[in-house]
Amino acid sequence: MSSEKFEGETMELSIPQILPLLPLRNTVIFPQQILPLSIGREKSVRLIEDAMRVNRLILVTAQRDGRIDDPQIEDLFQWGTVSLIMKIFKMPDGTHSAMVQGIARGRILDFVQTDPYLKVAVQPYLEEKAEGMDVDAMVMNLRGQFQRAVELAPYLTPEHAMLVMNTDSPGRLADVIAWNINLQMNDKQEILELIDVHQRLEKITLFLSKELQILELGSKIQSEVQGEISKNQREYYLREQMKAIKKELGEDEDERGEINELRKRLEEAQMPEEARKVAEKELDRLAKIPPAAAEYTVSRTYIDWLLELPWSKSTDDNLDVNIARQVLDEDHYDLEKVKKRILEYLAVRQLKADMKGPILCFVGPPGVGKTSLGRSIARALGRKFVRISLGGVHDEAEVRGHRRTYIGALPGRIIQGLKKAGSNNPIFMLDEIDKVGADYRGDPSSALLEVLDPEQNFSFSDHYLEVPFDLSKVMFIATANLEDPIHPALKDRMEVIELPGYTAEDKIRIAEKFLVPKQLEGHGLKPEQLAIEKEALEHLISSYTREAGVRNLEREIANICRGVAREVVEAKSSGATEIALRQVTKDDLHKYLGVVKYFSDVKERTRRTGVATGLAWTAVGGDILFIEATKMRGKGNLTLTGSLGDVMKESAHAALSYIRSKAKQYEIDEDVFDKFDLHVHVPAGAIPKDGPSAGVTMFTALMSLFTDRTVANDIAMTGEITLRGLVLPIGGVKEKTLAAKRAGISKVILPEKNQKDLEEIPQHVRDSMEFFFVKEMDDVIKLALSRKPKKPVAEAIIEPPPPASPPPAQRPAMA
Repeated sequence: MSSEKFEGETMELSIPQILPLLPLRNTVIFPQQILPLSIGREKSVRLIEDAMRVNRLILVTAQRDGRIDDPQIEDLFQWGTVSLIMKIFKMPDGTHSAMVQGIARGRILDFVQTDPYLKVAVQPYLEEKAEGMDVDAMVMNLRGQFQRAVELAPYLTPEHAMLVMNTDSPGRLADVIAWNINLQMNDKQEILELIDVHQRLEKITLFLSKELQILELGSKIQSEVQGEISKNQREYYLREQMKAIKKELGEDEDERGEINELRKRLEEAQMPEEARKVAEKELDRLAKIPPAAAEYTVSRTYIDWLLELPWSKSTDDNLDVNIARQVLDEDHYDLEKVKKRILEYLAVRQLKADMKGPILCFVGPPGVGKTSLGRSIARALGRKFVRISLGGVHDEAEVRGHRRTYIGALPGRIIQGLKKAGSNNPIFMLDEIDKVGADYRGDPSSALLEVLDPEQNFSFSDHYLEVPFDLSKVMFIATANLEDPIHPALKDRMEVIELPGYTAEDKIRIAEKFLVPKQLEGHGLKPEQLAIEKEALEHLISSYTREAGVRNLEREIANICRGVAREVVEAKSSGATEIALRQVTKDDLHKYLGVVKYFSDVKERTRRTGVATGLAWTAVGGDILFIEATKMRGKGNLTLTGSLGDVMKESAHAALSYIRSKAKQYEIDEDVFDKFDLHVHVPAGAIPKDGPSAGVTMFTALMSLFTDRTVANDIAMTGEITLRGLVLPIGGVKEKTLAAKRAGISKVILPEKNQKDLEEIPQHVRDSMEFFFVKEMDDVIKLALSRKPKKPVAEAIIEPPPPASPPPAQRPAMA
């Protein structure tokens, strides 16, 4: 590395770019200042000792807060002073003291090491020359003010005045005054960070003027000076004692022993030939680098990474299908698709030992068990488990690592995960793969293409290692809430397995088998102290949670456990020896969980005309939505509200156009379209909604409004419509059906071409619900709308009719 040369009064120093960083509490050192330091931290002691063995140069930087014992990067100022350690002492009681001299200002460019102590990349700065009448005037003014300060301040002596008077450099004059007068640490730091000499002179003039005003008080300053003198005397004696002890200490570290140890580890690593050659070459290079050089640490870190990777270490798979099935069933209920796929993989592994690991992607709403399923698979196979979260990752280097040319470079998360696992065949979970971002630093999704391609990942190359690593034995499992945001090429490399939401029956079984026992143990309760009735669980699921997974259900069960735990503790405090079983019933839920959060208002809302119940797919599973339509006098305008997307608005226009085209057939007065305005609203207006599947529901709501017929309150519908009256297929049938089931709806209208999707719906759900498949919109009217009300018949007239008029010939003549 390059270095800067600085000429002092008696020496010339070459300052390297990388220096150890010594944090100081409440102290700022200036260039040319000699200052004793008391070293108390173990990291600082090691830093001083290592620096004394190299070039005795360190960067001294003040802490922002002196109360912090172990300062981190953000706790330090970015400017400090490159200093030379003149002497170091170690006392019998373990304390250390060092005498250091400031050499030059330095700005921290980057932190290159944090353990065992901080090392930084430093940019040193030369003292600028300043000339001119304004500079001479400020120098003269400063000398006069300092002379006055010497006369007033008991801590300033005539020697200080002589030092100031004999300092010719304007910049150094400002530094000398700054370190001799009483200034706050932040004020001294501000002076240190001023490179421009003119600005520095102006700032120290301001501080010195304030100090002169403070010196008028005198007494407080005198006590502080006396304490400082005592401290300096004490540190002087400590340094003298350390000087004597230092002569009796230490021998140079045997560098050859370290290199020999690395060569022994290289022999035991069983690395591939290509990686072995790279490691040997780097090790030979390390042997020629002096330990004091900055390159030594970089090379040593790289060799450690190569030697610690599990090139040939692997765990033995548990290929017993029955045991694996038992483990998967113990940890998760249902999820038959995933279990079936894992058991098939084990069966094939028994027949073909060198089979490549599958690359799976679990897609489903939150709380259905995607992440925990990965841990369960690892336990079933007897493999190590590694998980990395890709949510919010924008940098390609997070996957592939940084090149070694960068300070502080490290391998990517893939290689780091394998090192952590200690085997080359773990279960590697890439969590939240649908939330990967991309910006100017690269696209992590593109970097994952090589990782998740079985034809390429046998020679995965990390930018840091620059040697291929075999990932073909790793079983990658990605998880996502949505399939669409995943990069198309990346999705093509994975086997997507959908994990839909659970039905109420599924949740009850999961709660009884997994959640309740888990929360009882987590809250220190025993099964004989708390039991939750099945009816209470049903009410809890329907009235306190509304989700596809079971995360909120588990949270509510935990709330019950906490309430019961409090009752148990209070009972013991009152002297009870035996705690009776607490049987939580449906009526007890209000006591532990508060008021009901969700209501099933389908029947109430569909009692009026112009309201229809639809089904929607969301990222957290299916849900029901209501579509309301009303009319008022106007000019035939159509208003759509409820945060609707363009596609959903088009569905409303298509439904209205179809109804107008067949108004006579539906016995609708055509004048209503010109004399009335229509308003279609989808409640929950804060939630954006879009998609074509609400077309059937909008059509039904408008027909209900125009014909004055209500929609059946036990039926929900979904489907796309056309201007020709056809009902087209849609997606998310299973999620929508489960949403209808959760809402207490027993009948569902689906497009005819979606009949095949019923196979994905659990059998017990199909048995408890009735499905109607329609091809045209007229079929929807017959199923969803009530019968048209008959017109009222007039009551019969009891009085006899008037007599008929007589024939003309018999009429009486007019008088």
